[in-house]
Amino acid sequence: MSDTAQPRIEAVVEYSAPQVNPWLIAMTVMLATFMEVLDTSVANVSLPHIAGSLSAGVDESTWVLTSYLVSNAIVLPLTGWFSTLFGRKRFFMGCVVVFTLSSLLCGLAPSLPLLVLFRTIQGAGGGGLQPISQAILVDSFPREKQGMAMAIYGMGVVLAPTIGPTLGGWITDSYTWRWIFFLNVPVGIVSLLLTSVLIIDPRGEIRKTLREGLRIDFIGLGLLAVGLGFLQIVLDKGERDDWFGSPFIMWGAVISGAALIALIIWELHAKDPVIELHLLKDRNFAISTFMMYVLGVVMYGTTVLLPIMLQTLMGYTAMQSGLALLPGGLVLLGFLPFVGWLLGRFEPRWIVVIGLCVISVGLWQLSRFTLEVGMSTTVVDWAISRTGTAFLFVPINVMAFSFVPPAKTNNATGFINLARNIGASTGISFVTTMLARRAQFHQQRLVPSFTPTNQHYQAALSHVIHQLISRGLDAAHAAITAQQLIYSQLQRQAMMLSFVDNFWVMSMICLAVIPLLFLMKASKGRGRRAPVH
Repeated sequence: MSDTAQPRIEAVVEYSAPQVNPWLIAMTVMLATFMEVLDTSVANVSLPHIAGSLSAGVDESTWVLTSYLVSNAIVLPLTGWFSTLFGRKRFFMGCVVVFTLSSLLCGLAPSLPLLVLFRTIQGAGGGGLQPISQAILVDSFPREKQGMAMAIYGMGVVLAPTIGPTLGGWITDSYTWRWIFFLNVPVGIVSLLLTSVLIIDPRGEIRKTLREGLRIDFIGLGLLAVGLGFLQIVLDKGERDDWFGSPFIMWGAVISGAALIALIIWELHAKDPVIELHLLKDRNFAISTFMMYVLGVVMYGTTVLLPIMLQTLMGYTAMQSGLALLPGGLVLLGFLPFVGWLLGRFEPRWIVVIGLCVISVGLWQLSRFTLEVGMSTTVVDWAISRTGTAFLFVPINVMAFSFVPPAKTNNATGFINLARNIGASTGISFVTTMLARRAQFHQQRLVPSFTPTNQHYQAALSHVIHQLISRGLDAAHAAITAQQLIYSQLQRQAMMLSFVDNFWVMSMICLAVIPLLFLMKASKGRGRRAPVH
């Protein structure tokens, strides 16, 4: 066979596969992606139940969320390399297998350390699903239909975390928190079967890349994993171990700092860096990446706070706390098309300013809550804060990619999603730490008012004692029980004030970053489509 005939034979092998309806392919990849995105929020309302079931504190149970986010972030920059090495279809199916098996192990986990370990593996498996799903969609649809396909994909990605807390609450109340993980198993199996039948690899591209040779920045990857891993350990265990009063936390911080500094130095000189730091030379991309980090801090931090507040202080069930969050998610989903319309007519940064102001107003309203707040007030104020989020996500992506060369889009996408995941993990750890510290502060401030010399305290104590005696308790037991009840109320009030402080700080963070937007170069959203993850 002559050399000139060989390319023709390869071409027949590569493109003779039968055509599949692209909407079936879209449904297949959406199924796995929906499952992965759902798991970023479905456990939020179940944290008190997970903590109680596994004999852990509520602050420790947040490791279930942060471990997933960090491992997810580490895998994101490697998605393109793995998909080229193994083939897009095989890598996608491998991610689904890892995600599904680790979900089963999460449901079976007998202790918190094992649950965190399995969630870390689950996050690694889920890290590649979103980028690969988008790549498959782009290849499956003709250019004129790609916009519609990505719009539907984006709505699915937003819908998953919207219904996640409600679904998680219903499953937890009706069955057990373990079923929020078991639910992924049948969905994963169906996804694997559909993928094996419907999705085809673009083999020509893979062969071409393999012939040219593959390079991966193993040193950069190692430094990234060590730096982020130890950073997360420090953030998660710092509050429990008294931060730098603990030698373990101190050394963890030193290792994390050294690894991340070495990562920056290495990546600036690496030929094929796992993180393209040179992108930060673009002022718009640098500021947008920081904005995405802040969005992760605020959005994930507050989404963890509210369910814990409703369940531990207000007596809500997991289902009720999920329902309180649901309208906010639906409002966010409903505003996305309107934001798309605005992007065609106004600069993205003005839309982001509006979003930050609206979020700040909503969170400021949440910071005025008391122990007597009603369900309707909670729903409305939470919905206001989520409305602001709708004005941030897509416009920030548009600003980030305004001046990024097309050849650098994949690197930029991995970078900005890494920033969001690190922000989410940082936000969860920050609010957890602040919750404990501010509760101690307010309790110490309130205790002096509960002394025998305080007339209001004595009047309240006498009132409770008389009520208990009227219900059959003797005077001695009534006095002891009354003191316990009043002290319990003091603790609830101190914790409520701590939640209020958290919401206020998040509100101020949103306002504090607004001036950065005026340092950006003007860019029009019209005609510029950014990748959405």
